[in-house]
Amino acid sequence: MRVIHIDRRDDPRVDDFRDLSTADRRPDRPGGRGLVIAEGTVVVSRLLASRYPVRALLGVERRFAELADDLAGTDVPQYVTSAETMAEVVGFHLNRGILAVADRPAPLTVAEVVAGAGTIAVLEGVGDHENLGALFRNAAALGVDGVLLGPGCSDPLYRRSVRVSMGHVLRVPFGHLADWPGGLDELRAHGFAVAAFTPRPGSVPLRELRKHAPGRVALLFGAEGPGLTETALEAADHAVRIPMPAGVDSLNIATAAAVAFYELASGG
Repeated sequence: MRVIHIDRRDDPRVDDFRDLSTADRRPDRPGGRGLVIAEGTVVVSRLLASRYPVRALLGVERRFAELADDLAGTDVPQYVTSAETMAEVVGFHLNRGILAVADRPAPLTVAEVVAGAGTIAVLEGVGDHENLGALFRNAAALGVDGVLLGPGCSDPLYRRSVRVSMGHVLRVPFGHLADWPGGLDELRAHGFAVAAFTPRPGSVPLRELRKHAPGRVALLFGAEGPGLTETALEAADHAVRIPMPAGVDSLNIATAAAVAFYELASGG
């Protein structure tokens, strides 16, 4: 355990945590250093238990004490400071009182994401960081085994997505489908039926999906608002809808996904 007390905002040892509110300098954004940043004791604990190599932690003494069991045997710098100095380093007051940064490991392949999976989510055009984070949190809570990202999706490892997911983006396996929508054929080769969610008439009600896809299933969701592209819909095996009253034709993407995840997890 390497506990290091700091009291200067310009200490170069905490540069990984610097200027998190400055978009063009943030270390978790394009043009930054590509680091994974966890906020708060719950998310930091999940980062410490994940496959992501932790570089360092920065926080107030009380938060480190709360993480004592998680940090036991962890040989990374633990920078202890005051709330005031921490705010000066990161660029704003952080109520959660602790941060951790980690490097990104090699991305998982599609085969690695789907290995042993029964249900996965496949996303197209989900560019909102909060929606993406919420979707990962729902996936973890409702038994979805992995997530694959198609074109137009945000980076799940941006700080906001990690925070909204409560760190579950660090636990739910995810990868990218570089070939779109041709990559869906790889899922079919692994035994998955691809079910695309759309409110259009003629689509199968969600509760009837298992009649058409009783085995492994990939649930395909599009961006909030426009939904899935015609190309993606045509490439799916089934079109599925969540029945709703007249005059209501859409749900927030994370909510719609949660409904689908729950229905499948409950044996619908």
